[in-house]
Amino acid sequence: MNIKGGLNIATLTVLKFNTPRGAEDALAVVEDLSKRQLITLQDAAIVSWPEGKKKPETSQLTSMAGAGALSGAFWGMLLGLIFLVPIFGIVVGTAIGALSGSFADVGISDDFIKSVRSKVTEGTSALFLMTSDAVQDKVKEAFKGMDFELIASNLSKEEEDKLREAFAEE
Repeated sequence: MNIKGGLNIATLTVLKFNTPRGAEDALAVVEDLSKRQLITLQDAAIVSWPEGKKKPETSQLTSMAGAGALSGAFWGMLLGLIFLVPIFGIVVGTAIGALSGSFADVGISDDFIKSVRSKVTEGTSALFLMTSDAVQDKVKEAFKGMDFELIASNLSKEEEDKLREAFAEE
């Protein structure tokens, strides 16, 4: 993302799919849109929760590099907060509270976290995207026919800067 102009607002978007593979298929669509300069894909992560598994599998888009890409620490902490907290229990409650508070500082609210946690369950998948500069009608057209639920959180310029400062690769 080109932050220099200050006009671009990043969006942390979560697309929830009713199949464990849906997020992978959607990422291919987003990558194609990005190649055609119809959206700026800054970073992405996938959560896939196959049937019969106790917890989801996660992966970060590893091909991203440079100023726009967030570190694995961001995705690891966010996905851990969303999906692994129930496993830890009360013992780490204070640490989780502090972590949750730091995400709130960058525009990722408890409601957002709870919403994703309640919707991404066994047998589903989710695509976490950090994007900007989307050509809305073209993106909408590319996703036509795909069955997903959209959960989005727009970040203000200040929240985005805080997020990058805290987690961006050097």
